[in-house]
Amino acid sequence: MTTNARPTGALAGVRVLDISRILGGPYCGQILGDHGADVLKVEPPQGDDTRTWGPPFRDGVASYYHGLNRNKRVQHLDLGSPEGREALLALVAQADVLIENFKTGTMERWGIGYDTLAKRFPRLVWCRVSGFGADGPLGALPGYDAAVQAMTGIMSINGEADGGPLRVGLPVVDMVTGLNAVIGVLLALNERQRSGRGQFVEAALYDSGLSLLHPHAANWFMDGTEPKRTGNAHPNIYPYDALKTRTDPIFVAVGNDRQFASFCACIGHPELAEDPLYATAGQRSVNRDGLKQQLEAALADFDGRALVDTLMAAGVPAAPVLPVDAALTHPHTAHRGMVVELEGGYRGIGSPVRLSRTPATYRHAPLTPGARFLDPAD
Repeated sequence: MTTNARPTGALAGVRVLDISRILGGPYCGQILGDHGADVLKVEPPQGDDTRTWGPPFRDGVASYYHGLNRNKRVQHLDLGSPEGREALLALVAQADVLIENFKTGTMERWGIGYDTLAKRFPRLVWCRVSGFGADGPLGALPGYDAAVQAMTGIMSINGEADGGPLRVGLPVVDMVTGLNAVIGVLLALNERQRSGRGQFVEAALYDSGLSLLHPHAANWFMDGTEPKRTGNAHPNIYPYDALKTRTDPIFVAVGNDRQFASFCACIGHPELAEDPLYATAGQRSVNRDGLKQQLEAALADFDGRALVDTLMAAGVPAAPVLPVDAALTHPHTAHRGMVVELEGGYRGIGSPVRLSRTPATYRHAPLTPGARFLDPAD
């Protein structure tokens, strides 16, 4: 899928200066760019660190960087030099949004911190992605996805019940922080329409990590019981778990008694839905170990993928457990337009946000150069 370079999305006309690095900030900038914002990315002379985070590489730049820097045009400035800062200020003067994730105090030492620039550019929305915020017991410390997963309890509830704490296998905290940054920017731009003033937006990895703890936090707030690892199983409802079959494992996501009855009928054991140990959601959750044994015994003769089709047709949420390559090449992935292709060989994940009149567009492959914002006539 390719489109022309003229932005037409919901954020067309919004100018974004992305001087962030690594993941959360660049991900925020890419989302804004996908929806039509004109995004200029400013990198240090050596480039964003993630250019080296490989293999794989294409022309010396890692796939990691390519996955976060679509729909931007890039230039290099040394912000540690007076010349670099002057060039940046010229761009800030034209920008609606600035995204940065410098260590707290860095931009202030350069004389271009928020308090200073907000006086010169009162309409500017300044978005900072940080690890822990600027103050408090952990204030100004650098934040890294895995470390924040560890500190916010995510690792403690991830993994097999009889195993140790486990990092989620993707940078979930960084990515959710990027999403929260987008939400903050959009809220600030909306408020600016009323007040005519920008404001400071902050999305911290620590806060975002804590925000992901549902339902474990809700459970703890209610009864004080320490959340435990449950493997693939949901802590509150059952069967909401990966189950073995004769072939591939499948994931079954039963959310109510009606679905459980349909599930039992599909696998030839309707009596399980009448068993007092399993008849209600609460009882199934309490007696999950025995139920799982009975279910996997019943599934031992089933072809997993064929059973998924049967269950879904019966209204029982279920899915095959697919590897990444199978998910990316699935016919429904293609139908939803979730793989984006641009000239030069770029492929990436498309925007998951769909708007009927102003859809996302894909205009600039990563590494497209750009020294200035686009003119309205461009």
